[in-house]
Amino acid sequence: MDWIQIIFLALVQGITEFLPISSSAHLVLPAQLSDWPDQGLAFDVGVHFGTLIAVLTYFRRDLTDMATDFFSWPIRRAYTEHVDLVLKLGLASLPVAIAGFLAKDFVEDNLRTVPVIAATTILFALVLLVADQSRGRQETVGWTAAFFIGLAQVLALVPGTSRSGITITAALMLGLTRTAASKFSFLLAIPTIAGAQLLLTLDLTSALGDQVWRDLVAGAMISGLAAFVCIHFFIQLVERTGMLPYVIYRLALGVVLVFLIL
Repeated sequence: MDWIQIIFLALVQGITEFLPISSSAHLVLPAQLSDWPDQGLAFDVGVHFGTLIAVLTYFRRDLTDMATDFFSWPIRRAYTEHVDLVLKLGLASLPVAIAGFLAKDFVEDNLRTVPVIAATTILFALVLLVADQSRGRQETVGWTAAFFIGLAQVLALVPGTSRSGITITAALMLGLTRTAASKFSFLLAIPTIAGAQLLLTLDLTSALGDQVWRDLVAGAMISGLAAFVCIHFFIQLVERTGMLPYVIYRLALGVVLVFLIL
């Protein structure tokens, strides 16, 4: 890849990973709609690693409190809100961990196509619009909500769905505020992305021979910086902007893709 492709794809990953518009779709489409070469598995791992570092850095204080309380829980026997949140994130992570392990090859071989992305982009834009109108006032995720958000996250294995989009959608439908839904979605990204990273890294033995480390490091750094800025502004603005801007973008993208495949 040349520098233009590296910078573009890294920025795309960093910006779209935490917006409800599907980062996987935006990484798949450039190679399918242009003469750019496919960036390959190794580069995808690199830019996802950048976004993982970004969310870990942004929520470092929350994560420190959560880790401190969780690991001291057996000794102090103090079931704090941080322990509760760690356990709920663990529960919500289980469905996609199981489904991702079982369906990874099927998704890679059959669903990374423009028609699939066009369909899911439009469908889940409309679902997100409905969810945003039915949001509630809850600031805390319950056990039932955590489980159903985790089930919804399985749909994000299909390109175009959007991991953040479908988990925020589910959280809004279950009565959470936009801010609470977004924060839980972003925290849930940590075990989800980390697990996906592990699976992808296991497949890198053959891919690394064709990939330049320069591309990986540059992609990770650029995507990480972009993701950090994106998380910050999304959380600051989500209550004011709502989900309508992302719904409009998804619908526009979906319509363009439909015209391209007709």
